[in-house]
Amino acid sequence: MAHLDEIDAAILRELQADARRTNRDVAAAVGIAPTTALERTRSLRDRGVIRGATLDVDLASIGRPVQALVAVRIRPPSRARIEGFRTWVAALPEVVGVFVTSGTEDFLVHVAVPDNQHLYAFVIDRLTERPEIADVRTSVVYEHLRTAAVAPAPDPERAPRGPQARRRR
Repeated sequence: MAHLDEIDAAILRELQADARRTNRDVAAAVGIAPTTALERTRSLRDRGVIRGATLDVDLASIGRPVQALVAVRIRPPSRARIEGFRTWVAALPEVVGVFVTSGTEDFLVHVAVPDNQHLYAFVIDRLTERPEIADVRTSVVYEHLRTAAVAPAPDPERAPRGPQARRRR
């Protein structure tokens, strides 16, 4: 895990609110010099904390108002089958995201399609035709809310400690 101080966290917060902000705007919002903001932002990229910027597209406005999460179980499970399915399903045009999971299902596939007929065709004609798929369960998404900004986890060295930790000192 990359170490992030308060300035790094503030820069992340500002860029997550609007990744298109100028470096000068980010610096002013954080209260640091533009050169410092640029240096810190580059460091965050170099360390892999910032991996890029993406557009948030309204799926309904591009003709994909129906979303679903499709739980898929692969049998018999093997690395080759899991990786092969992951690669295949991620390339499908209906797929918005793929989660490789533990537990009952091996995958949760997030799809966005024009209507219920397309969803049905995706599940029945595409997924269930694959011989490695043992089970498919589909849940229609009524509403998809996303967290706009994700804060870094607290530093365990600075985390407040309980009463027992204080007694030992």
